[in-house]
Order: sequence, then structure tokens, then C-alpha cells
Amino acid sequence: MLHRIMAAVIGLLITLAPALAEPLDVSGVKFEQALQLRGTPLVLNGAGVRYKAIFKVYAAALYLPERASSAEAVLAAPGPRRLNIVMLRAIDANELGRLFTRGMEQNAAREEFAKSIPGTIKMGEIFAAQKRLSAGESFQIDWIPGEGTVISVNDKPAAGAIREPEFYSAMLKLWLGPQPADPALKDALLGKAPATPRGRHNAD
Repeated sequence: MLHRIMAAVIGLLITLAPALAEPLDVSGVKFEQALQLRGTPLVLNGAGVRYKAIFKVYAAALYLPERASSAEAVLAAPGPRRLNIVMLRAIDANELGRLFTRGMEQNAAREEFAKSIPGTIKMGEIFAAQKRLSAGESFQIDWIPGEGTVISVNDKPAAGAIREPEFYSAMLKLWLGPQPADPALKDALLGKAPATPRGRHNAD
């Protein structure tokens, strides 16, 4: 009996460990080690900084039901997923939307991108409506099974769900595809590299 109780306690501690751990500090942005999305517990898979030349643009964190170390595993993961992005400097939101669209086209297969076009247009409208994202502001890209992709700005849904699964896949490939804008950030999101690459922590 005691053995069963101890096993149950150990199992509970293992389950709660990510939530009890200290948040990960990425260039001053604190990402929780675990969160709940629509009632499903997610763990921090990896986090890092997007650099443009020597400048820090934003910090990003990827949350999954279970950790994964490859883009293929991330895209195939069941259940909800979240990419949380926190701006480290002000940027024109409309320009950011255009850059995202270009990156999606570069990384997605032609047929996949074609099917994601309605969602891409909707994404562009969301960013155009924001006009400008200031340092400290954030947006979240959530995949909700049975619903689609939900884009939130500062944790508030900006529009209805984008239902095409091809859109979510193409969107994630911005960071995890064969031609990511920042390969070091790709490795960090996949848990293969430090959140801030060596030699770049003082890039500002």
C-alpha cells in the first residue's frame, strides 16, 4: 500500500515539475515552464531570440503537450500547441505581417501555401489592424484541434479561428522550416541550443 502511495506521489511530482520550475529568462522576458491551453497542460519545448543583423527583434517560446526535438515531430504532435512571441523592440505590425507571409511562402510546399492563402490574408488583416507593436507587447499563435489556428494579441484573440491546417503548418515553418529566418532561433525552439546564442547576448 505504501509503495503505491509513494509511486503516486512521485508521479504527481514529475507531472508538476515543469509548472514548479523557475520561469526561463530570455533577454528579460520570462517564459513559464508550463501552461494550460484549453484545459490541456503544455510544457516549454524551447525559447530564444530572433535577431535581425545585430539587433534583437523578439523573444519566442514554443509550448507542446510533450517535448519534441525536430520540426516534423512538432508538426505531428497531437493536441493544442502554442508559439508565444514577445517584442523586444517596436516594429511596424503591417511590415511584420508581410515578412511572415514571405517566410511562409519560402518554407511551405507550393500546394500547402496555396491552401493557406485565405488564412494568410486574415493574418495580414490582424497585423494591419494593430499598426504597431511596441516592446513588451506580445502575440500568441495557438493550434486548437477541431477549431484551427487562433492568433491573439496580448493574450486576447484578435479574430476568429483560421480553420485550414495548412495555414498552421506553413506558419510554424517560418521558424522551424528548411529556410528559417534565424537558424539559431530554430535550434532554440527545438531545445537544441541556448535561449541566447553565445556571443550574441550583448547584441543590443
